[in-house]
Amino acid sequence: MAASTDLADIETRADCERLVRAFYSRALNDPIIGFIFVDVAKLDLEAHVPTVASFWETILLGAQSYSGGAFRPHAAVHMKVGLRAGHFERWLVLWTTTVDELFAGKRAELAKAHARRVAGAFHRRLEGLPPLVELEPTAAGLLSVTTHGVSPVSPLPT
Repeated sequence: MAASTDLADIETRADCERLVRAFYSRALNDPIIGFIFVDVAKLDLEAHVPTVASFWETILLGAQSYSGGAFRPHAAVHMKVGLRAGHFERWLVLWTTTVDELFAGKRAELAKAHARRVAGAFHRRLEGLPPLVELEPTAAGLLSVTTHGVSPVSPLPT
């Protein structure tokens, strides 16, 4: 992989789509949060990528191509699975790693900073919403590593 100084910054919608696709290629297969996208949200990647790319194009390039509300879909997922701090932390690790591998510059740094702000804000808002699923009292503060469609294998502290 090229050093970060050899990488270009995020400049176009195509760059936003490349970033989003690369992130989801990791996230969908991730042993900690992959099940959220695959089994809970049942994410249709081809339908989702243009929307998320528009979100990032608006934030990073000022395109104003995104007009949706990003919180509501996350609240719906939370109601099904009970999103916790560890889920957001893992999302941020995957996002930051993906940005750093593909891009370098002011917009790449903004992509990481904005992701941290959004993750923090969403987590704080979701903490006030009870999930519809009942969590085991002993598992309430833990995350599980899973293989999609298989029971949790190993709890991790949040």
